[in-house]
Amino acid sequence: MVIALIGATGFVGSSILSELLHRGHHVTALLRDPSRLTTHEHLRAVQADVQNEGDVARAVAKHDAVVSAFNPGWDNPKIYGDYLSGTRAIIDGVKAAGLSRLLTIGGAGSLFVAPGVQGLDRPDFTGKYRPGAMAARDAYVLLSHEPSLAWTVLSPPPQLEPGERTGIFRIGGDDVLVGADGTSRITTADLAVAVVNELETPAHVRRRFTVAY
Repeated sequence: MVIALIGATGFVGSSILSELLHRGHHVTALLRDPSRLTTHEHLRAVQADVQNEGDVARAVAKHDAVVSAFNPGWDNPKIYGDYLSGTRAIIDGVKAAGLSRLLTIGGAGSLFVAPGVQGLDRPDFTGKYRPGAMAARDAYVLLSHEPSLAWTVLSPPPQLEPGERTGIFRIGGDDVLVGADGTSRITTADLAVAVVNELETPAHVRRRFTVAY
């Protein structure tokens, strides 16, 4: 496939890029600074501002799908507003380009940790990650109201870390998946496997899902 990837140099996006190229897909990476990527025969970097609907539309046109690992930065004091405005520009740009398939990386905070209780609802969910987690939850709501898009949201587990690619993990829906050791975790490499699996064999169109060991 020919995939447009947003956030290709980020913590999650770089693993998704590696997995896409590993499986032989052709990738167009949307970047403000295309020089940040190393060259690859199946990789094309284009300059684009994902806060600009027109830039997104021009960059993703004629692709099979768009994958967004967009995050304006956890240390960004305007992360909430920037996250939502960027999400809106990506959605509108994808639609303007005439595409329908959009897979985005969501946040763990909107996964349910108990009946009717999302992680964000817990009183101990505080600190610098809260505004971004709130934005990710609201971005999921935005996307879920898009009737013309074949969207999918993949929410990672609470513990997302560097590590090896095993290709072995569990798949869930809206609830946090907790392992026998009491943790809910996955590596970025295996999260990327789940992303590309979903692109190749769609199983969660117009749905959110999660993965964990």
